[in-house]
Amino acid sequence: MAGSWTTFNKMLRNALVVVTAITCAQTQCAFAGETDYEFGGHSKTRLLGQSFPDNSLFQSLTGSSALDLETDVRLNFEVDRGPWSFDIAYQFFAGYGDRIEYTRQLPDAAQELFNRLPNDNHRLWNLTDVLRDEGKFAALHRLDRLAISYTSEKAVIRAGRQAITWGNGLFFSPMDIVNPFDPAAIDTEYKSGDDMLYGQYLRNSGDDIQAAVVFRRNILTGDVESDQYTSAIKYHGIAGEAEYDLLVAESYDNTTLGIGGNRSIGGAVWRGDLVVTDTDTDTVTELVTNFSYSWMWGSKNVSGAIEYYYNGFGQANGNYSPADLAQNPELLQRLARGQTFSLGRHYVAGGVTIELTPLWMLTPNIFANVEDGSALLQVLTRNNLSENMEFLGALNFPLGPDGSEYGGIPSGTVDQYLSVSASLFAQLAIYF
Repeated sequence: MAGSWTTFNKMLRNALVVVTAITCAQTQCAFAGETDYEFGGHSKTRLLGQSFPDNSLFQSLTGSSALDLETDVRLNFEVDRGPWSFDIAYQFFAGYGDRIEYTRQLPDAAQELFNRLPNDNHRLWNLTDVLRDEGKFAALHRLDRLAISYTSEKAVIRAGRQAITWGNGLFFSPMDIVNPFDPAAIDTEYKSGDDMLYGQYLRNSGDDIQAAVVFRRNILTGDVESDQYTSAIKYHGIAGEAEYDLLVAESYDNTTLGIGGNRSIGGAVWRGDLVVTDTDTDTVTELVTNFSYSWMWGSKNVSGAIEYYYNGFGQANGNYSPADLAQNPELLQRLARGQTFSLGRHYVAGGVTIELTPLWMLTPNIFANVEDGSALLQVLTRNNLSENMEFLGALNFPLGPDGSEYGGIPSGTVDQYLSVSASLFAQLAIYF
């Protein structure tokens, strides 16, 4: 099976290259039409506060709490001329505080898991430059978008650093096989870009076909290797009042098949995805399904969602000690790559967004590991302070016993856990 999909992988890449060449030949690469320029961006300043329980290993690194101040500046520039467009986004990040310092003491593999600083270790192009990383201070700048696109009436072809999002999960997204968000991520305005060739074709029926090849390096050797690539085709169709997705992919040398969709049911919306991955040792299933509904509560607009997620890569025994996790290399690899963020197998997540005013949204969320009885309670607030200024805040409360996923997994040191207590996120964004 792996051999046949290796052939598919090569055929897909060659097909996208041929389509690009044909499109260029048909247009004679003529950049006809007026040139339009668009420039914008933001500056975000955020305060991060984190507390640690007495038995947390992090206490020995930084004390009972950690406080950090970060700034993130993003400049977006786009040029459009006829069917062609060029997109580039520059980012500058600087942070000062305890987290910058104590996470540097973690092993390299753990730094990847904690997403210490953005890097391009696995990407085709290294477009990130660390300016300084010393003591409590770190600064870097990078290009998060760098892509050229051709758009016709029915087709889009784009090459370079870009982002795609697939799947029907609201919290957990197993079909989003390229750089998915952490389910508990607070600021999800921009998804980090990856280096890829992407194409989309719109059929007369309204259905569309998307294809992508993501090029990557082996983070251990630094070499560009085909077994690190993701090659995928996704068909999105419309069937009456329902929509469906069909996915065929080869990602990190594993064949992945997916089916999903959404449908309106009595005013609510049902969504779901089933994803099957053929690894070197086993065939693994992931499933996500959810319902969302909107209603009026007094004079307030309210929307809510509940979701179940089954993670076949998770620990079947619910034990998360280093020795037990070492017996599940597929899970550890997916955690390190940012493909998954969950240790267990069965999860229930839910959230409610309340429109307190047209400019103020309050959203309590909960993420629960059903097997070990632990959970993360998250309360978000989003306030539009003016036309170009927004405040985003969150409080996080991990719940659960020692040794559980959210209560703190064993560190490998007796009576010490990788555990955290309540945390604070407060961000002011200014757009221009």
